[in-house]
Amino acid sequence: MNLEPPCGYLNFFVTAQLQAKAMIHSAHETIKKMSAAGELPEVRNPEIEELAKVRPNPKSLLKILATDPMTLGPSDRVDFLTAFERHVSWINFEFQEAIVAVAGESSTEPEKIFDGVDQSERDEVATALRISSNTAQTRIDVARTLVKELPATCEALAAGDISIKHADSIAREIESAIRLGVPKVAIEEIEKVGIAYSEFHTPRQVELKVRSAFAKLAPDLFAVKVEKAMETRSVRCYPDSDGMSQVLAILPAAGAQTVMNAIETFVEIEKANEELGIIKEIVDRSMENRRADALIEIAELAISMKGNLVKHHRRPASINIVMDLATALGLANNPGFLTGYGPIPADVARHFANDGKWKKFITDPGTGNLLDMGRETYVPPQQLQDFLIARDRTCRFPGCRKSALRSEIDHAIPWEKGGKTNPENMGVLCKRHHRLKTHGDWKLKSFPDGSCEWTSPNGRVIPVPARPMLDAV
Repeated sequence: MNLEPPCGYLNFFVTAQLQAKAMIHSAHETIKKMSAAGELPEVRNPEIEELAKVRPNPKSLLKILATDPMTLGPSDRVDFLTAFERHVSWINFEFQEAIVAVAGESSTEPEKIFDGVDQSERDEVATALRISSNTAQTRIDVARTLVKELPATCEALAAGDISIKHADSIAREIESAIRLGVPKVAIEEIEKVGIAYSEFHTPRQVELKVRSAFAKLAPDLFAVKVEKAMETRSVRCYPDSDGMSQVLAILPAAGAQTVMNAIETFVEIEKANEELGIIKEIVDRSMENRRADALIEIAELAISMKGNLVKHHRRPASINIVMDLATALGLANNPGFLTGYGPIPADVARHFANDGKWKKFITDPGTGNLLDMGRETYVPPQQLQDFLIARDRTCRFPGCRKSALRSEIDHAIPWEKGGKTNPENMGVLCKRHHRLKTHGDWKLKSFPDGSCEWTSPNGRVIPVPARPMLDAV
């Protein structure tokens, strides 16, 4: 063999190594096929079996990360998945402690301006994890409950015996019991029930089991919990994919039945009109589709009756859709943008715009940022409000999606300190983040293009870029 060093030897070595890898992979595949066909008994990997049982630790985690599950047999793959999930539980235990480290072991003192709610702390967590403030507060509450009050659940989580979702179900239910003053002995018993039930049941089933244990061990306090739950009734809207949104309503049982009865009434009226021939065009829809359409019809009826009585920023209740001129004229089919949601198909945007009022926007041709808007209709003060709402579309705090139509107009530099009433110094903030900026320790800088920059109490600088008119926010 006549090879010139060192390159010749190196090339030979690399080629041989690649060929060996290919042969090994081919052998693996052949063995797996023969095993699956019953031609060959499956050879188990004892290391993988052990990983599925061992208490999670840094060394075992490295072994998992170094293993390619695609090279394992069917049974070993299942054990690998089990091992991976146990280590995820362990990491999530450490994650709970990290959240508590940022947010603190207890809520802001009651004498502070926000009466015990973690305002600044939850926004530190929210911006770090890129989640909403409400989600951050929930995570903080759960983490504090686990770390401070539920040592057995934490131990089970750290050992990989339960998942983070099971731990979350236990913590959420027990948190309310702790707040209501359930004795510690009862809390420990409820916790044991939840951990034991987690072995063979889903997180939702564990949640119901823990709740049942609470009701049995402290019936009087459980009745108080049900009464206090009335305070949590709410209606929220969450943008979904493909032009859809989710409306989540948390209602008293009787009230929820009233809403469903109203929807069913509208559906039955529509079906009767179809049978009588009053409605000529019959569209094939499922019952769920009919209920959804009925809910929209009920809302439209309510707005038509009372919408003009409620005004935000001097405007009646409305929806705002932005589209370019070519699309509006039917010369292009670029997506429109529904304020508070995001992109919608061109034909849907045109459908809504047909019966609406039009407003001219002037944008930067390079960036798409809003520069000005027509002044043919409204006086300057109203015009400035319209401009800011159109430019920002939501609260300017990082990650907040509160609609600008339901938010407040803010001076970045307060007016009483010389701040100007102009687009550069002004923007839209929801009520909570407006108060946080005015009375808390968060600082805001505003820039001419509509972008801004927040500084947290810990000194982290969080930029919020400008929002081109045809971009989702």
